[in-house]
Order: sequence, then C-alpha cells, then structure tokens
Amino acid sequence: MAMQCSSFEYRTECTEGEARCGRIVTRRGPVDTPAFMPVGTAATVKAMTPAMLRQVGAQIILGNTYHLHLRPGEGLIRELGGLHSFMGWDGPILTDSGGYQVFSLATLVKISDEGVLFASHIDGSRRMLTPEKAVQIQEDLGSDIMMCLDECVAFPIPRPYVEASVARTTRWAERCLGARTGDSALFGIVQGGMEADLRERSARELTALPFEGFTIGGLSVGEGHEVMMRVLGETVRHLPKDRPRYLMGVGTPVDIVEAVSMGVDMFDCVLPTRNARNGMLFTRAGKMSLKQARYRQDATPPDEACTCYTCRNFSRAYLRHLFVSGEILGSMLNTVHNLHFYLELMSDIRHSIREQNFHTLKKTLKEMFDD
Repeated sequence: MAMQCSSFEYRTECTEGEARCGRIVTRRGPVDTPAFMPVGTAATVKAMTPAMLRQVGAQIILGNTYHLHLRPGEGLIRELGGLHSFMGWDGPILTDSGGYQVFSLATLVKISDEGVLFASHIDGSRRMLTPEKAVQIQEDLGSDIMMCLDECVAFPIPRPYVEASVARTTRWAERCLGARTGDSALFGIVQGGMEADLRERSARELTALPFEGFTIGGLSVGEGHEVMMRVLGETVRHLPKDRPRYLMGVGTPVDIVEAVSMGVDMFDCVLPTRNARNGMLFTRAGKMSLKQARYRQDATPPDEACTCYTCRNFSRAYLRHLFVSGEILGSMLNTVHNLHFYLELMSDIRHSIREQNFHTLKKTLKEMFDD
C-alpha cells in the first residue's frame, strides 16, 4: 500500500477561466500559486545567497537529484542534516527525479524496465538509476516535494517508442509510490511526446494513483512554442482540479502566462539566472542586453519601475561595466533583478486572477515581449 503524505495540502482560492490562484502547504511552509521556483541545481541558486532569495520573494526552490547524487552524494548531505541544512535554506525544496539529466547529460545510457544504466558526465562511472533509487536519493536529501522517475523522450521520435515509454513511465510511477518511506509529497509525471492520445493515456493512468500532484514533462525539448502550447492544453485538461499542476523547465514570461491561462500552477526554469549571467535582463520594456554599447553612459536604472535592490542602487552603465569586465558582482546584481522580475510577475498574476483581470495582464505581457 502506497504511503500517503500527511504534510502536504493544496487548495484553489479563486479562478478566472482556467487560470487559478491557490496555496500549497508543505511541512516547511506555504507556497502561493501560480509559483515560480528558482533552480538550485547543485545546492545553490547561482549567484544568490538564501537571504537574497528571500529578499526577491522566493518561497520554494528546486534541487537537482542527478547532480547532487553525483556530487557531493546524497549520503554526505543526509549525514550533514539534509539539503535544507546543507545549503542554509529553510523553505520548501522540490527535487526532480534526475531522469531528465540522465537522458540529456549522461553518456552510454541504456534504458530497461528495471531503470536507467548510465555513465556519469563527471567521471564516467557507471550508475544505475531505478525508480526506487530515485525516491531513496530524494528522501536522503530531505526533499519536501519529490518527482517520480520518468522517461523524457526526444523530439521527434517514432510513435511506437513513445507508446512503450508511456507504459514504462506508469510502471515506474507505481514503483516510486511503493518505494516511498517518509513524509515527502510525491508527484507523478505525465509523458506521451507530442501525441494527444498518448498524453491522455499517461494522464489517465497516473491520476488513478495516489499522487499529491502532477507534473507535465517532456515539453520544451525542441518542438517549438506553438506545438508546446497545443500539447500542454491537451494534457492539462486531463488532470484533476484538486491537485497542483507543475510544468517542468518552462520558461519565458509569455510561456508562463499562457500556461497559467490553461490552469498550470508551478514552474521552474534556468532562464532568469542563466540570462542574468549572460548580461540579459527582463524589464517592463522588454528584454535588455547589457552588451550593447548604448548603455555605456546610461545613468538610469535597468527598469525605473522596478523596486529590486539592483534597480534601486545601480545604473545601466555600471551593470554594463561589470559585465564587460567579467566581474562576479555583475552576475549577482543581474540575477537579483531577473529573479525579482519573475517572482513579481507571479505575484502580479495571482493578484490579477483575484481581481478578475488576468487576461488583461496576459495581453500586456505578450505585447511587452513580442519578439
């Protein structure tokens, strides 16, 4: 009998069309939804301290099972008090299963019904990741919300392989539930490639199981924006309304508002932090590249309407100077701004749904980032 999580709760507070705002309650605190989770791949959100994350409004962050398993190892993290203590973050942590990184980073990958045999991208050592092992690693880390091991298929790929992959992902999900021993929440991951009927099959099979939430995986893998949104819409409508829905690895501000309009509650993406380190900022006037020479003598803040620490204290000229000089402070200040932008966007989305003007916000944002 699969263990149920007694420390996890989700409730919807208001809706506008399919868009909804609500709250997830975990053993380490609440998360207001729709929510964006900064990505802390190796037990750190790059260029940010935990205090800085709190200051920009983060309530929950994401940790990467694959990377932490390889280095420093879940055993060491468990011995040192768990991931929260290890990285000095006392809020909720969601961990992925490691499956996506196995398929995208590891070499010599061999998939079977047992699990995934792969060679580490760090030292080439052979590892076996099974559904049971994925859960054990995440429990050792002390994750508040765990992900099932799933198979994320490439795009494009023949339909017969996708059919077999959906069946395998369901079997792995059942084994993950059976392997859970602690009180962490566990989400099932819906797969099915770009095939509407296989997405429905995957969702139907997984929602019959006692998961605390459901994840839409296998998107943003090269299929393009229009296809991604079509498949997302075809998937979300088969997921229950009383559980949170999490879209993995997505995305741009426009991706997020469109997904919210379909009923998605949770997001993660490296875009705001990676772009920050590459000198690209998200602003209310659209994207800004600090590489451009026109900012060399610009004394204005990156976004005059922004209240983040960076915009309140520094000019475009200074940030450009830091970027072209390769100074670490530039990455930090840019990351503060971009994460503040994303997290304030989520706050604005929640407020707009409560005020029944979300679709106005969606239209404005799409115009703002119309490339």
